[in-house]
Amino acid sequence: MFTHVMIGSNDLKRARAFYDATFAALGGVPGEMDSRGRLIYTHDGGRLMITTPINGEPATAANGGTIGIAAASPSHVVAWHDAGVSHGGTSIESPPTERPNGVFVAYLLDPDGNKLTVRTQAAP
Repeated sequence: MFTHVMIGSNDLKRARAFYDATFAALGGVPGEMDSRGRLIYTHDGGRLMITTPINGEPATAANGGTIGIAAASPSHVVAWHDAGVSHGGTSIESPPTERPNGVFVAYLLDPDGNKLTVRTQAAP
């Protein structure tokens, strides 16, 4: 359904340090800057793009929005959470935990205040 998710940042260097570290914890690769100055992460056909707003106004986080990212295992969830906190993210909601439905999940705010979650799939 989705081709990409685009979020804004007021500091692409800080955003890159955060996202490079958190995606590396999930087995991903560092982001790349395109010719328009956008930071792009690609995995399995999906893209997360980070940019300074084109209207020149400050970037703000979506109130009520959450970006969900898949993880292969609970250890990846914990590694992602730890990398995020170590690179300017803020742990929110609960520590990494298993939910009653069998998923293992963690939540962070990125340095610009965007809400992220990483989770495993529920057991079949």
